[in-house]
Amino acid sequence: MFRHIVLFTWAEGTTDEQRAAVATELGRLPEIIPEIRAYTLGTDAGVNPGNHEFALIADFDGVDDYLVYRDHPAHQAVIAEHIKPILASRAAIQYTVGG
Repeated sequence: MFRHIVLFTWAEGTTDEQRAAVATELGRLPEIIPEIRAYTLGTDAGVNPGNHEFALIADFDGVDDYLVYRDHPAHQAVIAEHIKPILASRAAIQYTVGG
């Protein structure tokens, strides 16, 4: 299995509606992109200061399926329309699970 993890921090002034739209639009991707095997989204619980504000974990059968997701027009549209306009910082990693 191949895993993709991304963490976001939103720009100052980001509204609750904008945050919710990111989660909603990302949450639709598993219905659109069949290569996604598992997909988890979440907002930081606010327990520790300095954390990122939102996380996504996506699992794929392999690198090729991840690349389909990465480059998929629906995914790219969510990034362009909902994430980039409110993004302050992003951290990401991809790795092989169990390997």
